[in-house]
Amino acid sequence: MRGCLSGIAKKIRSELIKISDKKTKDSSLRFFKEPVKCFGVKSPSALIIAKKYWNEIKDFEKQDIYSVCEKLLSSDYMEEAFVVCIWGMQFNAFTTLSDLKLFTRWINKYINNWAKCDAFCSRTIGDFMQKYPHKIPELEKWAKSKNRWMRRASAVSLIVPAKKGLYLKESFRICSILLKDNDDMAQKGYGWLLKEESRKHQKEVFDFVMKNKKEMPRTALRYAIELMPAGLRAKAMEK
Repeated sequence: MRGCLSGIAKKIRSELIKISDKKTKDSSLRFFKEPVKCFGVKSPSALIIAKKYWNEIKDFEKQDIYSVCEKLLSSDYMEEAFVVCIWGMQFNAFTTLSDLKLFTRWINKYINNWAKCDAFCSRTIGDFMQKYPHKIPELEKWAKSKNRWMRRASAVSLIVPAKKGLYLKESFRICSILLKDNDDMAQKGYGWLLKEESRKHQKEVFDFVMKNKKEMPRTALRYAIELMPAGLRAKAMEK
């Protein structure tokens, strides 16, 4: 089985390389400040490959699926991480509480840009937290991490639930921890979370912003109020 698992990762890489092109690679690299490894494959094409190989591994034992994922993540290529993120949308069917420790290690070890963070955490971790909401306080620990991507992940992991109006108090606790974070990736992460919570809880989010705006970086503030009426946005931006 081990050879089979390794072989799947190699097949995926081979197919990605085969359909890569320099123009797409150059375009992708412009989205990041930090160095990024990528082949140059458009997302729709990578999605087809991800779905193809999910059908090949979906009946494997969970730990074997996770082993293939780690093999892909460890390569550091964006497209291989994207495959894992697509597969992660299916994990909720078999995740157990103990899997959070593994996912936390993956984020700490392999997540090194906003695209990987958002794609993996918004769905895989977001789905996990909806399945096991009593584990949401773990995200508060992430918000205190020295790892900038763990801090961003603490907020981004609640984005999908926030769109449904879920976990407002928990979101506020995480945003309060990140409030004065000087890293723009963390600022944009928790600002985005507040924005999504404002869809169902506009007054509560506006009140949170007004209470904290003197300490909240302008980047986070602008994200938080993006969906609000012009009048509220203007009031929030007043110095």
